Amino acid sequence: MAERRAVDTVESSLVLLTVEEAAQRLRIGRTTCFKLVIAGELESVTVGRLRRVPPDALPAYVAKLRRPSRAA
Repeated sequence: MAERRAVDTVESSLVLLTVEEAAQRLRIGRTTCFKLVIAGELESVTVGRLRRVPPDALPAYVAKLRRPSRAA
């Protein structure tokens, strides 16, 4: 249990997440998360040749999903 808390603390202090880590936090598949990143629906940055997701992009994405669409 203490080991899991230590992992949670480290994960919550990360400045950038891998796409896989972002997918885990959103509870979606890795491929779906990559599609969201490629489509620009989920904010990401490039570091060298790597794609990373800022942790604050996750609640921003969820907030977008929760907004009522104007077409409805």
